[in-house]
Amino acid sequence: MADETTTIAAVEEKASEGATKKKTPSKARARKKIKVARQVSHGKAYVQATYNNTIVTLTDLNGNVLGWSSAGSSGFKGPKKATPFAASIVVKNALEKIADVGLREVNLFVRGVGQGREGAIRAFNTHGVNVISIKDVTPIPHNGCRKPRPRRV
Repeated sequence: MADETTTIAAVEEKASEGATKKKTPSKARARKKIKVARQVSHGKAYVQATYNNTIVTLTDLNGNVLGWSSAGSSGFKGPKKATPFAASIVVKNALEKIADVGLREVNLFVRGVGQGREGAIRAFNTHGVNVISIKDVTPIPHNGCRKPRPRRV
């Protein structure tokens, strides 16, 4: 009986020790990824100007995204998102986001038929970014989808 009591006491001691010790998981302390500030003087700017919104994406020459902005994220709502004024604000916000990168020259790729096309192009010049080339990359169908049938009234 004495052996049983000592073993029970020993088991209780070990259980209480395990309860007081806090085990920390090995991956509990995740380290933050250190951002390396790249200096990119020449890059690409993609402007997507639709009837409903204007989106500007700034990349380096390899296509790695440095920053982006849209009219919706800039605070415009509804039909105001597709205006030339909204496009100029979008370009300003996108350039402010990547101010530490040092982008000075861009090749501009414009897609879409919205009103923000020309407003975005002018905004790049007014905010001190030299536009080297402008290319229209609006997708044009080569007789793609079948036309809908004529309406019967």
